Amino acid sequence: MNTYSHNRVATAEAVAAVPRSRRRLGILTLLAAGTMINYLDRTVLGIAAPQLMQDLGIGAALMGVMFSAFAWTYALAQIPGGMFLDRFGNKVTYFLALSFWSLFTLLHGFAIGLKTLLLCRFGLGMSEAPCFPVNSRVVSTWFPQHERARATAVYTVGEYLGLACFAPLLFWIMDGFGWRTLFITVGVFGLLFALVWWRCYREPHEDKYLSTQERDYIAAGGGFTTGSEKKTHFSWPLVRQLLRKRQIIGVSIGQFAGNTVLVFFLTWFPTYLATERHMPWLKVGFFAILPFLAAAGGVMFGGWVSDKILKATGSANLGRKLPIVVGLLMASCIITANWLESNTAVILVMSFAFFGQGMVGLGWTLISDMAPVGLGGLTAGLFNFCVNLASILTPLVIGFIVAVSGDFFYALVYIGGAALLGVVAYLFILGDVKRIELDIPQGETDAN
Repeated sequence: MNTYSHNRVATAEAVAAVPRSRRRLGILTLLAAGTMINYLDRTVLGIAAPQLMQDLGIGAALMGVMFSAFAWTYALAQIPGGMFLDRFGNKVTYFLALSFWSLFTLLHGFAIGLKTLLLCRFGLGMSEAPCFPVNSRVVSTWFPQHERARATAVYTVGEYLGLACFAPLLFWIMDGFGWRTLFITVGVFGLLFALVWWRCYREPHEDKYLSTQERDYIAAGGGFTTGSEKKTHFSWPLVRQLLRKRQIIGVSIGQFAGNTVLVFFLTWFPTYLATERHMPWLKVGFFAILPFLAAAGGVMFGGWVSDKILKATGSANLGRKLPIVVGLLMASCIITANWLESNTAVILVMSFAFFGQGMVGLGWTLISDMAPVGLGGLTAGLFNFCVNLASILTPLVIGFIVAVSGDFFYALVYIGGAALLGVVAYLFILGDVKRIELDIPQGETDAN
């Protein structure tokens, strides 16, 4: 049992007995909405793909490159984005990121060929890079440890609910007005939300609506900042120290595996239903909703059961790792779709696998639990860089497989095998879930 975690939970529960405001839930609503827009913007290409491929003359292999291109700059910008976040804070970083990624989404609607489309994908990836590091940093600031898994689940569910809830509307827009209008509509929506974020987000020490009771409750659980904490300067030796920690290696490989499953659903899944299962396109729009709803349920269930286990046992190892391992095992079952004749059975298997993948979103809770003090942005950026190598590889690998073999059989084998790799990483590499301590030389920190 992790005694430190157990004592912290007990202290927070004692403070919880005092009536308090719920301001942190409003902050969480902002994160959930921002994450929903983030994933709508990066995945709307998957919906537009059939029309776009026809209009611009793009084949399956080249479309895989287009899907992957977003992740090239997204992954490369993770460490710089984390450095920027640690330097300028949550509010400014997220506002700029949201504004620029929405602008690049809008510009997709004016693409005239491969070069302009590729530039839009590069700009979108670079702009979206700070999103999840900000999410992780906000959760670790605004929530006590024993609420973080549920908080992470709530904002992560935006990845799936956005597509599940808006997919019929998005397919309708594309069917009636074309793929260009689709990109422009989603981009404008994001730009408007950027103004909402700037108007509404505050750090805990700046928020006049945060009650003393809620402030004490958050602080008792290991959250809250005063704005005067020491900041750690970026240095490559610190990056090397982080990369030598088994916690970072294990969680990065594990989340890479989970992200491989996610990226399949965000990119090739609609095309799989249309070409492999021969579903009419509007029917694809309907059936594509079900796995995303299942994934949203997996996210919420994973966060709920993780915090329940942590509260009951005081063990962050058990509470965080067990739901993720179970989720990855469920995700590996996607391979069985290769031997199913019924479309209904295929959708059920896909929904089961995506439910499991949703539980893997707890990896972000692990990072908020383990990141060294003062290096939350850098640690999350480094983690997300490793994780999103899957966003680069998965579309390319699947595009190559489909182009060579003419079907998705080995593509699903690849996805299921990646999920099993994640199980190995979480069970045998990660080690203890605890705050990482680094050897930070004198002069590497300063006060705000």
